[in-house]
Amino acid sequence: MKTFYRCVWGMMVSLLCGVGQANADSSSLDSIQTLGEVMVTANRYNEVIPSQKLTGKELKALNSFSVADAIRYFSGLQIKDYGGVGGLKTVNIRSMGTNHMGVYYNGIQLGNAQNGQVDLGKFSLENIEEISLYNGQKSEIFQSAREFGSAGSIYLTTRRPKFKPGEKSHLKASVKAGSFDLLNPSVLFEYKLSETVSMTFNSEWINSSGKYKFRYRRVTPSGETAYDTTATRKNGDIDAVRFEGGLQGYLPNGYWKAYVYHYSSERGIPGAIVNNVWRNGERLWDRNSFVQGVYQQDITRKYGIKVNAKYAFDYTHYMNNDDKLMRVDNQYKQREVYVSVANKYSIFRNWDVSVAYDMQWNGLSEYMSADRYTHWISAATAFSLADRLKMQASVLATLVDEKASGQVKAPNKSKVTPAVFLSYQPFKKYNWVFRAFYKQIYRMPTFNDLYYADMGNSVLKPESATQYNVGFTYAVAPKTGFLSGFHAGADVYYNLVSDKIIAYPKGQQFRWTMLNLGKVDIRGVDVQATATFRLPYEISLMTKVQYTYQEAIDITSPRDNYYCDQIPYIPWHSGSAILNLSYDDWSLNYSFVYVGERYNQQENIEYNYVQPWYTSDISLVKSFRIKSVNLKVTAEVNNVFDQAYDVVLNYPMPMRNYRFGIAIEL
Repeated sequence: MKTFYRCVWGMMVSLLCGVGQANADSSSLDSIQTLGEVMVTANRYNEVIPSQKLTGKELKALNSFSVADAIRYFSGLQIKDYGGVGGLKTVNIRSMGTNHMGVYYNGIQLGNAQNGQVDLGKFSLENIEEISLYNGQKSEIFQSAREFGSAGSIYLTTRRPKFKPGEKSHLKASVKAGSFDLLNPSVLFEYKLSETVSMTFNSEWINSSGKYKFRYRRVTPSGETAYDTTATRKNGDIDAVRFEGGLQGYLPNGYWKAYVYHYSSERGIPGAIVNNVWRNGERLWDRNSFVQGVYQQDITRKYGIKVNAKYAFDYTHYMNNDDKLMRVDNQYKQREVYVSVANKYSIFRNWDVSVAYDMQWNGLSEYMSADRYTHWISAATAFSLADRLKMQASVLATLVDEKASGQVKAPNKSKVTPAVFLSYQPFKKYNWVFRAFYKQIYRMPTFNDLYYADMGNSVLKPESATQYNVGFTYAVAPKTGFLSGFHAGADVYYNLVSDKIIAYPKGQQFRWTMLNLGKVDIRGVDVQATATFRLPYEISLMTKVQYTYQEAIDITSPRDNYYCDQIPYIPWHSGSAILNLSYDDWSLNYSFVYVGERYNQQENIEYNYVQPWYTSDISLVKSFRIKSVNLKVTAEVNNVFDQAYDVVLNYPMPMRNYRFGIAIEL
């Protein structure tokens, strides 16, 4: 497999470099859309629903290797990271669990009916133009019905080609190398087929031994040190290749886009370290492919239509050869067919309504066989008054039909969930905006929850949740003076989850044990602030901080030992900070992430206590221009202070490590 990928990679680089050389005189780095000064925007005042965004230049300023690394700087999120380049990386929002988070790639949701988790480590930042996070739902009623059904949403938007007059193509080639024997070359090619149609192609190869130093230290409840070892993490290797291609075109009052994606990998799973013993018998092979299309157009001045379609195929092969554990050799094949039609009608200039219908089929075969047919029907309305009072309301009906072979199937389900959103700007002169929302959501158990051997439960109850949020934002952009821009926001929220399903690692990383906690009470505060400054000698400075406080407690039964205890892996305090200093062609970036104390089990006792951790990353970027060629060189130091920490207990993270990169654009 490695030899084949290297050959394919070599042919692609040779081909694209030849095309790029032919267009070197008419293509340059400046052909890409020029972004403004570095700024992480959060909860912009003109949106009804709270949002946080990272865009092109801001993403490049972070020491982020994948999407999972970048979204650590959003408030209200919790990341589960099992370590290394190839380690599983999942996310949940405001302690509600991974399955309540919708992840959308170019507007269509990424799915995994088997376990409900999207591994964000599979998605590179090389071709990402923007990452957006919405609490509740996207601030737009002209969307698919399914988009109304998540507690929060992450939108990943790939780069859209933009050409100057006379340009026909762009080419970017880059390579990163660093600790853990990392080698990561990539190629991006864009071509203008006509004035309204363009194509893109992006590919990368990731290869790493995954070997990194870590410190394993465990202290008994009595305070004695049981283990204190410095060792090398093994069996964390990865060999992965990703291909993406797209066609996009503009229509009168609309656009269309077709996209194809393929990811293939082989990786080791180093497993948990327990009692100073670690095993290395697990391997995982993934093949994930999908093809999707979007068509959107305003048919008349008042009526618009949007159509989404997708077909996805996922293959997973999991093997455990550890002779001290049960031998496993399982293969899973998932298929997904998805179609959506959304309609919007403008009753008046300030009043819109929409209706959407989505249908999705999920099929799982090989180790276990199950089918699920899901229908979503939504109706929504949006109203504004003098652009100062904005309201949105929606209602979503979800209908689920289950089928299973060789076992008892889960009962069919149906649920109606409403949502209401409001924002108000009391002073026209000042950008103070107050907002609030209420939303009910509903999510089905996954195929693993229902049917997996030894832990599946076909009568497992779905999760239901209710969200409340109240917050405000303030923004100012002085035209003169030391301060060039300031934005701040805060939200107070309350979530009540019934029949909550929690997933824990069970010996091996790929397998889970499922548990219904019953009821969880979640209260929290998110605070963000961003400021940009004008310094002497044309130096610019951007600073951004965010802080989250969360209390997520189990209130199922007063008879439980863990009644009113914080649920596993949710810290009370967490936060991050970003600083970017720019001068001419130089850029110095510093980022900091902090996660406070947590517990790894339901009972909040000393034995289950997990210490706080923090990391600091620094990068230096220098850009050059040689005739029509633009060159960028990057040097990074991650975990500068050599912090030893676990995001998930017994899965140690890398200590100090380095990464270097060079990129050429024609």
